Amino acid sequence: MPETAATPPPAARPGGAVLAFDFGEKRIGVAIGETSLAQAHPLTVINTAANAERFAAIAALIKEWQPVCLVVGLPVALDGTPHAMTARCTRFANQLRGRFALAVDYAEERLSSFEAGQFLRESGHDARSARDKIDAVAAQIILQSYFEAHADAR
Repeated sequence: MPETAATPPPAARPGGAVLAFDFGEKRIGVAIGETSLAQAHPLTVINTAANAERFAAIAALIKEWQPVCLVVGLPVALDGTPHAMTARCTRFANQLRGRFALAVDYAEERLSSFEAGQFLRESGHDARSARDKIDAVAAQIILQSYFEAHADAR
């Protein structure tokens, strides 16, 4: 997964809040978690395609939650190879890193939206309600998988 030399490994970072993003061209799901608890929760969905509005909403979340790092879901094909959205998510992560001067990590997000939809349906949400929450729950799944992958770093 892409990572820059300026991004310290998770073990070298202080504990604190982590914001995770399920990037999409129309919506961005956001989840929040705390490194010491390693438990992710859906937070919100940024429901706009306009870059200025997206980054203003993200800036407000960063100001409110004061995260120690950010996590971006990195989509890949079922066989693990990158595709067009992989490049878009990498660009989004680079923009986050540049705009907010925070460490940005990646977590594979293969099938996270499918899993989120299934979870919401099984939890009794109707189709409309599930559609409004699916991106935030997908971000939660991405962040939870990130915590699990880095459990030895805590």
